[in-house]
Amino acid sequence: MSVLVDRLVAHVLSLEVRLLACQARLTARTDPEALHDLRTTVRRLRSLLRPLRGLPGVEQLEDAASAVGQVTTPWRDREVLAAYLLQHHQPDAAQRRMAQMAEAYPALAASAELNALLMILDAFPRFLRASQRQGLLKDLDKRIEKRLGKQWEKLDEALHDPAHDRHRLRLLIKRVRYGIEAYPELDRLPKAALKHLKATQGALGDWHDCWQWLAKAQQESDLQPCVATWQAGLIAAELKADRVLEKFSATCFKF
Repeated sequence: MSVLVDRLVAHVLSLEVRLLACQARLTARTDPEALHDLRTTVRRLRSLLRPLRGLPGVEQLEDAASAVGQVTTPWRDREVLAAYLLQHHQPDAAQRRMAQMAEAYPALAASAELNALLMILDAFPRFLRASQRQGLLKDLDKRIEKRLGKQWEKLDEALHDPAHDRHRLRLLIKRVRYGIEAYPELDRLPKAALKHLKATQGALGDWHDCWQWLAKAQQESDLQPCVATWQAGLIAAELKADRVLEKFSATCFKF
């Protein structure tokens, strides 16, 4: 058990280092991937924490990570849209959003939400070690395996629901995928599962982009030239997502 706790502490420390690097990159505005990397790192942290719920310090850290996710979501959406517009010959609309992003990056780096997360995260390894000394981490591997299994069961149920919600499926797939990546030594799923999870997440992501951009176009008039393309893209993405979901379900849930 001590080996698992050591790995857990090392993983937490590596995520802290990555978050600090992302914060520095946002402050310096050195590259366009800093915000994406920040959000991915926060998502990996939340996946690491989810099976640990009930242990000291976990709830506070989860809340802090959730707050960073909420404050960065609209800015990441704007960043992705700006990149699309630039690639699809809408430079004026793209530049307006890119100018907003240039101001947002250092503001997000200095935000109360991110700094609170870093402060709580810095203390979390001490909570883990204290929990270990108090005997609270007995059978930790079984606890994690059980919770990872429940996430997989929820995804199974959602996939086999005839009225499944693509938004919820996308979130459940992310949880399962990042859970596997957070605890690879405890993963009992076939190797093919992770590949199919990534493919399914990508297909649903394409669908989600079109759906979200069409909603934005109702309030942002400079997006109107893209509406017809997005409407066609939404239909194509729905069909592709359904095919990928069907293949995913048939391949990964027969085990």
